[in-house]
Amino acid sequence: VAGSLNNLALLYYSQGRYSNAEPLYVEALEMTKRLFAGDHPNVAINLNNLAVLYKSQGRDSDAKPLYIEALAMRKRLFAGDHLDVATSLNNLAFLYYSQGRYSDAEPLYVEALEMTKRLFAGDHPNVAISLNNLSE
Repeated sequence: VAGSLNNLALLYYSQGRYSNAEPLYVEALEMTKRLFAGDHPNVAINLNNLAVLYKSQGRDSDAKPLYIEALAMRKRLFAGDHLDVATSLNNLAFLYYSQGRYSDAEPLYVEALEMTKRLFAGDHPNVAISLNNLSE
């Protein structure tokens, strides 16, 4: 059920129907936290999705703690390099970048780039995206 709520919220989000997406993302997050005590990849996904919605609405103060929690959880879940950790690093960095907090964004972008380079040898779209993020 939590997955279905999340998927419907994602559909609404992609349609720009943020007010319809928010209660579904919130319910999915609450349900997932009840289902999976402690750290779990699904909880981190739900945290991230709700944060993305808030960021899209200009609600940075609501998005920030969710991005931070998702990043911390993913770092605990995935020792070493992992694409989900790199994604969370980029998301939090983008929040800081969009606020003009460049000195806070840069080390996160650098860490995400270094991790992505270790994950994907040679030319890879994810490395190019991380390079682009850092260059902005």
